[in-house]
Amino acid sequence: MASTGFLSQEGENGRDDSDQSQNAPRAWCQAAQKMSGDLGSKLYALFNIGESEKTASASAKEVEGTTENCGCNKPCDCSKGNIDLSNLYSTDLLPASDGDQATMTFLQEVVDVMLAYIVKSFDRSTKVIDFHYPNELLEANNWELSDEPETLDDVLLNCRAALKYAIKTGHPRYFNQLSTGLDMVGLAAEWLTSTANTNMFTYEVAPVFVLLEYVTLRKMREIIGWPDGQGDGIFSPGGAISNMYAMLVARFKKFPEVKEKGVSSIPSLAAFTSEHSHFSIKKGAAALGIGTDSVICIKADERGKMMPSDLEKRIVEAKQKGLVPFFVSATAGTTVYGAFDPLITIADICKRHNVWMHVDGAWGGSLLMSRKHRGKLNGVERANSVTWNPHKMMSVPLQSSALLVREEGLLETCNQLHACYLFQKDKHYDLSYDTGDKALQCGRHVDIFKLWLMWRAKGTFGFEAQIDKCLELSEYLYNKIKDREGFELVFDGKPEHTNVCFWYLPPGIRYLEDKEEKRRRLHKVAPVIKTRMMEHGTTMVSYQPQGNKVNFFRMVISNPAATFQDIDFLIEEIERLGQDL
Repeated sequence: MASTGFLSQEGENGRDDSDQSQNAPRAWCQAAQKMSGDLGSKLYALFNIGESEKTASASAKEVEGTTENCGCNKPCDCSKGNIDLSNLYSTDLLPASDGDQATMTFLQEVVDVMLAYIVKSFDRSTKVIDFHYPNELLEANNWELSDEPETLDDVLLNCRAALKYAIKTGHPRYFNQLSTGLDMVGLAAEWLTSTANTNMFTYEVAPVFVLLEYVTLRKMREIIGWPDGQGDGIFSPGGAISNMYAMLVARFKKFPEVKEKGVSSIPSLAAFTSEHSHFSIKKGAAALGIGTDSVICIKADERGKMMPSDLEKRIVEAKQKGLVPFFVSATAGTTVYGAFDPLITIADICKRHNVWMHVDGAWGGSLLMSRKHRGKLNGVERANSVTWNPHKMMSVPLQSSALLVREEGLLETCNQLHACYLFQKDKHYDLSYDTGDKALQCGRHVDIFKLWLMWRAKGTFGFEAQIDKCLELSEYLYNKIKDREGFELVFDGKPEHTNVCFWYLPPGIRYLEDKEEKRRRLHKVAPVIKTRMMEHGTTMVSYQPQGNKVNFFRMVISNPAATFQDIDFLIEEIERLGQDL
């Protein structure tokens, strides 16, 4: 198999013993040397960190002596040296007459800013975060909007400031959220998407992107297990909206009259989801007028899995109360524990009671790409709808979330309103490719290209290797801390996903006999350590309480850049920052 990015840098034993923080800039420098023209020279100067420091003085003198010079540390014929951005404004850029040189200069400067940030993001010697409290950040910088324009030089300063204080979510030691990492192909695709700057509602304005969405959604449905990839789907602004779409379509399927006559025309409904499910299920019910009280939370076991016996019991009780059960949301990869609900048994219950089965696979759906781990989603092919977020375990740049529906045409019938200024019936091409009427939105961002291009670059096997590696790292963390003094797992057993939940008990409370005092003090440990992490900027990991459990760390791994070395660092950093508590 071809090299799969950061995976190829590891030794035979799976450990990363190399100093990647030094290798990354060197690799960029070598790549820049192979590029021709102004940009290649500039990138070489930017990334040749060691050598440029030694020759900085000599290079500066050489530049000063060159009248036609772009600042790339060697004489050249480019005209950048003649363009002073401190005297130019946005109105001097294209489409202004003769704005091409100013535009190229400005955009190359922006690219320089971004590339420098990218290199720092993968450098372990740099901070994950340069933390400032909100009032400090407001006082230290002028973020206010003005009536008069700023120069392009000032605009570049704004760009640098924005990235200076941004969280490096691609940093190998950033573990704070489910969506981490920075993929170079995905980043390039996002740049291209913004350059195209089009809308996803009709084929006539987004022909390639509409076709790529069609091809990709069909492939995702095939992977779920629906015959020949049949069905429907759409990319939406995140998993919460995808889950709401599922609830909307489920209600329409059972009571199509609700579309025109509203909720007063239908009986009171009941939806069911695990007590460990994502909050978006209740938010969707609130937005759709179903009400949060109509979402019945089902008990979960000690590992966070929905208990099918309680589900069936609550469905029967709802019917006895005169409610109409219409929607069950099972979770494939819960947010905190990373648990996978028993989909086969839940599917049997849904079939028995004629209830729509939705699988929220926003976090765990990507395990379908792994032959080793897809068995954790056995039964997903029986679902009526599935949410799948490639911007999480597949590290596609935000945002990338798909709602897949097994019944073809239902999504469009539910949402279409036939706006005649967009969806004319007498167009000269196949109108099935005008997908905008499936969506609640009119304007819809092109989210498909980055996923499609990454899939082309990696292949399914590349994604599989990336996902398998993250799960291997989580098991490594589990094995490192399960018997380590001062660490205690929230639940027993290996993690199903990359979520590893644990407490760190500092020496000061480790041997307390008063259980209530120990709980009270332990509850404060994770927030203090997290605060110190952010102030030092060394790493970031999330924490939260769950039920009657006091605050614990929830470690998640979805960043392809992370290595065994980074897991070791995290453990030791938690100990260092919390030893005096």
